[in-house]
Amino acid sequence: MHLARNLILNTDSYKASHWLQYPPGVDATFFYLESRGGEYERTLFFGLQSILKEYLSRPVTAAMVDEARDFFGAHGEPFNEAGWRHVVDAHGGKLQLRIRAVAEGTVVPTHQALMTIESTCPDCFWVPSYVETLLMRVWYPVTVATISWHVKQTIRTFLDTTSDDAAAQIPFKLHDFGSRGVSSAESAALGGMAHLVNFQGTDTVLGVLAAREYYGEAMAGFSIPAAEHSTITAWGKEHELDAYRNMLRQFAKPGAVVACVSDSYDLFHAIEAMWGGALREEVIASGATLVVRPDSGDPAEVVHRTLSMLNAAFGSTMNSKGYRVLNHVRVIQGDGVNPDSIRLILERITHARYSADNIAFGMGGALLQKLDRDTQKFALKCSAARIDGQWRDVFKDPVTDHAKASKRGRLTLARHREHGTFKTVALPDGAIEGNASMLGPGWHDALETVWEDGTLLRDWTFAEVRARSAN
Repeated sequence: MHLARNLILNTDSYKASHWLQYPPGVDATFFYLESRGGEYERTLFFGLQSILKEYLSRPVTAAMVDEARDFFGAHGEPFNEAGWRHVVDAHGGKLQLRIRAVAEGTVVPTHQALMTIESTCPDCFWVPSYVETLLMRVWYPVTVATISWHVKQTIRTFLDTTSDDAAAQIPFKLHDFGSRGVSSAESAALGGMAHLVNFQGTDTVLGVLAAREYYGEAMAGFSIPAAEHSTITAWGKEHELDAYRNMLRQFAKPGAVVACVSDSYDLFHAIEAMWGGALREEVIASGATLVVRPDSGDPAEVVHRTLSMLNAAFGSTMNSKGYRVLNHVRVIQGDGVNPDSIRLILERITHARYSADNIAFGMGGALLQKLDRDTQKFALKCSAARIDGQWRDVFKDPVTDHAKASKRGRLTLARHREHGTFKTVALPDGAIEGNASMLGPGWHDALETVWEDGTLLRDWTFAEVRARSAN
């Protein structure tokens, strides 16, 4: 967004006054990011690299300082013109920050430090606080990736029970339908990309482009030809059969997959009389897989009935685990899909002895939009300040809500090499990272410096992120 190109204005209004609010003698500050709990007990860390590349990689210029000075003067806030001139003149416009973070794609329990931000120039002690607004927005791709990852675990559980080839099935079991339901193009890009850490099916083009732009992945996601209601209903109710036949003749080739929404009028009539009746032999002869999409009604009930009717029309084979796999056809459910309904649908069809091979899910608003910063209770807080040459702990602990108590000290995240468990620990004065003697036997520092003084030091590939999230 061009409005955010001036880094100095990509903040909250009150941040402009904060450099005046610190106690005398401060020359360094230290902040950290954590999920303080929320709907899920673990988070998948992802998306920081895209924020760093998009926003922090562009140096601040004198013209930006001029623009910000004029804006805040009219806006009613004081402005640290001398501080920003120092950034431009002494540091070439590069923010004097050290950002350390857990490797992207890592799944970490809540209540642990995921990222730390600290100043590296005594005259820029106020900068970590100033960029809090911008860096806090990592909550969005982290939360989308987390929701998608947990859905993946649910689907994998049912595939492990009912499928002969769970590993091959899982990448395309959750398809991103969310692009039209998000608040902005940037949300579509960040959220769509975050989903692709876990799956490869998407209709959110901007998410695929973001993975290419920020993580070097040439093609992170895939789609198939699919009908929407307008392309079916444009034929008129009396020509519904012709609309479906056209889908087959346009797209149904040997080995292809084609999806067709089938509830524009009467889903069950469409399955029985058309797909399983007049068009049955054409579906089989095409060599393609037809994916029937219900789009209304109670999801678990409708999916179960749809599978049963397709089984009656096209038959199925029993796999080695004793579950039916439909011949020639599959189902995708894209209406009312969320983590809870996915589990209910899978429980229902598994009980009816249908393999999870038969079903895929399209998730839109519940994947990319029906979430907020409090879904995982994200917070970015100051935990230490250096005053008169001594580091002091900084923390809050409101008596009205102890769940909002913050951590204190200069922190890092340790991981046990054998058990994979995590713990947040405080660093001694002068240490930049934790060493073995400090963290204890078997522990290593799980944070690494990804950004320092305007330079990206760690450029993760999308393949690395995906591999890490799968461990």
